[in-house]
Order: sequence, then C-alpha cells, then structure tokens
Amino acid sequence: MRTMTVPELTLNNGSRIPQLGLGVWQVPDEQVVDVVTTALEVGYRSIDTAAAYGNERGVGEALRRSGIDRDDVFVTSKLANPDQGYDHTLRAFDASLERLGLETLDLYLIHWPLPARDLYVPTWKALEHLYAEGRARAIGVSNFQIPHLQRVMEEGGIAPMVNQIELHPRLSQRRLREFGATHNIVTEAWSPLGHGRLLDDVVVVSIAEEHERTPAQVLLRWHVQLGDVVIPKSVTPERIRANFDIFDFELSEDDMERIGRLDAGVRFGPDPDRFDGD
Repeated sequence: MRTMTVPELTLNNGSRIPQLGLGVWQVPDEQVVDVVTTALEVGYRSIDTAAAYGNERGVGEALRRSGIDRDDVFVTSKLANPDQGYDHTLRAFDASLERLGLETLDLYLIHWPLPARDLYVPTWKALEHLYAEGRARAIGVSNFQIPHLQRVMEEGGIAPMVNQIELHPRLSQRRLREFGATHNIVTEAWSPLGHGRLLDDVVVVSIAEEHERTPAQVLLRWHVQLGDVVIPKSVTPERIRANFDIFDFELSEDDMERIGRLDAGVRFGPDPDRFDGD
C-alpha cells in the first residue's frame, strides 16, 4: 500500500477534505466494490457517490471490507433530484445512510439546482438541519451557478462549504471559482478530464511528454494547482493508480497558462440553468 499523503483543503466550517478523491459515477453497484477497494488500497481517502448513481450499497460494502477507520475516509453523497424539498430531503438522507451503512456523511450535496422547480432553497434548509444535528459533517451543493449560490446564502442560515461543478480546461469556470473563493466555498471538479476528450489535446499531450507523464496526470495536476478538489472516475486499476500519482511533480507557470488558454466555455454535461433533472 502506498504511503503518499494527499493534500487537504480546509472547508469554511473547519472540516478538511482530501484534494484528490475517487468519483464513482456510472459504476454499477456490483462493480463498485472492487473499484473502491482498489482505490483505498492505492491510498485514496475520499470517495464521491450519489443516490442517483445507484451504487451507495457497494461503496458502503467496500468501506466495511477495507478495515480502514471510518474517520480516515471522507465520504460524499448527493441528494437525488426527485427528492428535493425539505421533508423529502430528510428522508432521502436517511435512505442514503442506510444504503451506505454509515451513521454520518462527511459531505452531503444538493446534486442539481433545478431552478425551474424552485425547491433548492427549502432543500438547502433541510441540509442545514442535518448539519446542525451533526449527521452531515459538512454540506454543500453541486452544479450551482452564482445566482443559485447567492440565493441560498441570502435565504439560508449558512453558506455552502463546497460547490461541485463541471470543470476542465475547456470550461475553466473562472468567475464561479472566484466567487467561491471570495465566499470561502471550495470548488470541486467533476469531469476533470472533460469526459476524456482532452486526453488527446495537442497542448496537453505536449506538456505530458515534457514531464514524462500521462495527459490525465497533467490535467489532474492542473486542477490541484488551481487549488480545487478533483474527483476523477475510473474503473481500471492501472488508471486509478496513475491518477493518484500526481503529487511528485509540478506544472510550471507557463504550463498552467498554456492549459488555461484552452478555455472555450464548452460544456460536456447539462447546463445547470436549464437542466430539469430528467
């Protein structure tokens, strides 16, 4: 087992989150046990799942099999879109804990704002209740734009601790990241490799060759040096290991600028302002 320590970021409530974690989107429940087990053996100590992924039971089983102390693994899950609303959220949280076999979550997120439904504010207040109870050690949101963040901060009691968003060099989300930094909201990147479409980008490949690294390692290192949390998904043991090996090299300022110039405002996932959850 590796002894490398992943850097951590401090959330606005004092909790600490590893800067690199494993995402398990689209990993079937029957496969996720082996995937998470491999990641934990490699050294990952942050696992990101969601009710909508349908694999919380498998994640929980892998955690139990690992024998790792519960407090040593940062576990994130997210509220499924149909469960928004105050009372529905509380029941959905209980169901997620039951599937995971846990008594607490390190981080619980609203998966999407779904502005057309206009339920994310009462949903946020339910998360605040769970946080006050101590059952969610930290709470946050996912795919929230600046107006959504402003509204929950104005109408809720506390600011989100994390905003998990689509983020990669083609969609650098500069204004949203700057807003988060101003309000002590940690940015977490999903689809950090741009759905894999950036792995053959000539700029990324060139920088990877210069550092004798893979394009994926260069992209993940870019995220880390931006100061964000990053949660790459892989089901291949070799790639899970390679994605973890990004803390013994550094991109130069010129490398960061070259990658930064790839920004074109291109989304590969849904637009949070229009997505209705279906």
